Order: sequence, then C-alpha cells, then structure tokens
Amino acid sequence: MPEWSSSNCGVEDVALCAKFLDALPVTGAAVSVFVGAVPETVVCATDGLAARLDELQFDLGEGPRWEAARTRIPVLEPRVREGEHPLWPVFFSALLDTEVEALYVFPLTLGALDVGIVELYSTTSGALDRTDRAKALVLANQTAWNLLDRLLRVKESTASATITEASPLSRREIHQATGMVLVQMNVTPTDALLLLRGHAFAHGKTVRTIAGDVVARRLQFTPETE
Repeated sequence: MPEWSSSNCGVEDVALCAKFLDALPVTGAAVSVFVGAVPETVVCATDGLAARLDELQFDLGEGPRWEAARTRIPVLEPRVREGEHPLWPVFFSALLDTEVEALYVFPLTLGALDVGIVELYSTTSGALDRTDRAKALVLANQTAWNLLDRLLRVKESTASATITEASPLSRREIHQATGMVLVQMNVTPTDALLLLRGHAFAHGKTVRTIAGDVVARRLQFTPETE
C-alpha cells in the first residue's frame, strides 16, 4: 500500500473525517463510499493507520466494515483484541500487528439506500457510551447526506444536457413521489428529492421510474430504527 498522506484528501474530505475525531473519543477515522455504480472509494482518512485498516479489509474481503455493510447495523468492538472473530480471522490476525484496541464501524444508509461506511478506531479500549453512540449515528447520517449530494452533483456535471423527463406528467409524478417520501422519512422536500435521485442513480434507473414506483407503492422509503 502506498504511504498515506493527508494530501491524498481534499479539504472538504478531511473535514468530513475530522468531525468524528472532534466529537468522539476515537483516535482515527476513515470514510468510504460505494453507492450505485460508483467504484468503492476511500473519501478520507485522518491518518495512515485509518487508511491502512480500510485498505486491509478491502484487500482481504473480510472485516467489520463488510459485516456492517451487509447487516446495515453498527459493529462495535470496544475490546477488539479479546475473544475470537470467526467472521474475519485473517483481518483480526493482521490487526494484532497494529496498536488498535477498539473498532467502531457505522454503515452510511439513507432509507433503503446504502451509501458507504465510516470506520473509527481507538488506541485505547472501551465502549462508546450512549451519548457517544448517539453522536456517531447523527454524524453518520449527516455524512451519508453529504456524500450522496456530492456524488449526484458530480454525476450531473458530467451528464448530457439533454432533458429526457420534461413532460408535465412525469414532473407531477416526481412532485407527488417527493411528497410521499417526505412523509415516510420525515425529511425536507429537498432531501426527499435527493433520496429519489440517489435511489435512481444507485439502481441505474430514471427519477421518473423511481417516482412511479413510489406513487404506485411498489417502493417505500422508511427511516432506520435502532
């Protein structure tokens, strides 16, 4: 793996990861994105070890990041060196060569949409208390919205200017679907439309098609419950 440097991340990316260090009792953080057809990418890492932990799991195809992505549930290992880890034995063996004592991995999800993963580590063992877990979940949610918005802005800046959904009917349906998602997810109209666009992007469909599925109740967005 190439030597990690903060220059590998943009200013906006560094700030995205730094928020977790500012708010939580952790040593390092890394954020990865893998929504839709986007190749999995490390958005930011606060230090070399955080980047290495992400890279190791990607290379090995095992680790708590994959478990969190699969289950859509945080994986919290306050004393990661203790006990056995049958789901990721090779990564655990590699972990013993580092100074990591605790791992906290949170999936970045928005309703039915999987956006990415945030991986936190600490060089001291100990569980996150209820307040810290709540802070981490709030930050994870904010990060998911931030990444989705940025991905869609990049997509739109490189897309053709040809408008394929200009009919009044399709726009009425999109507006109706936006209102339904707004109620289902208890979010703003802007965020509801962002969710529709993100779901369309992730599944290679048009916004009009996704809106039609929502209006016909074939697709429903529901907030995650703890």
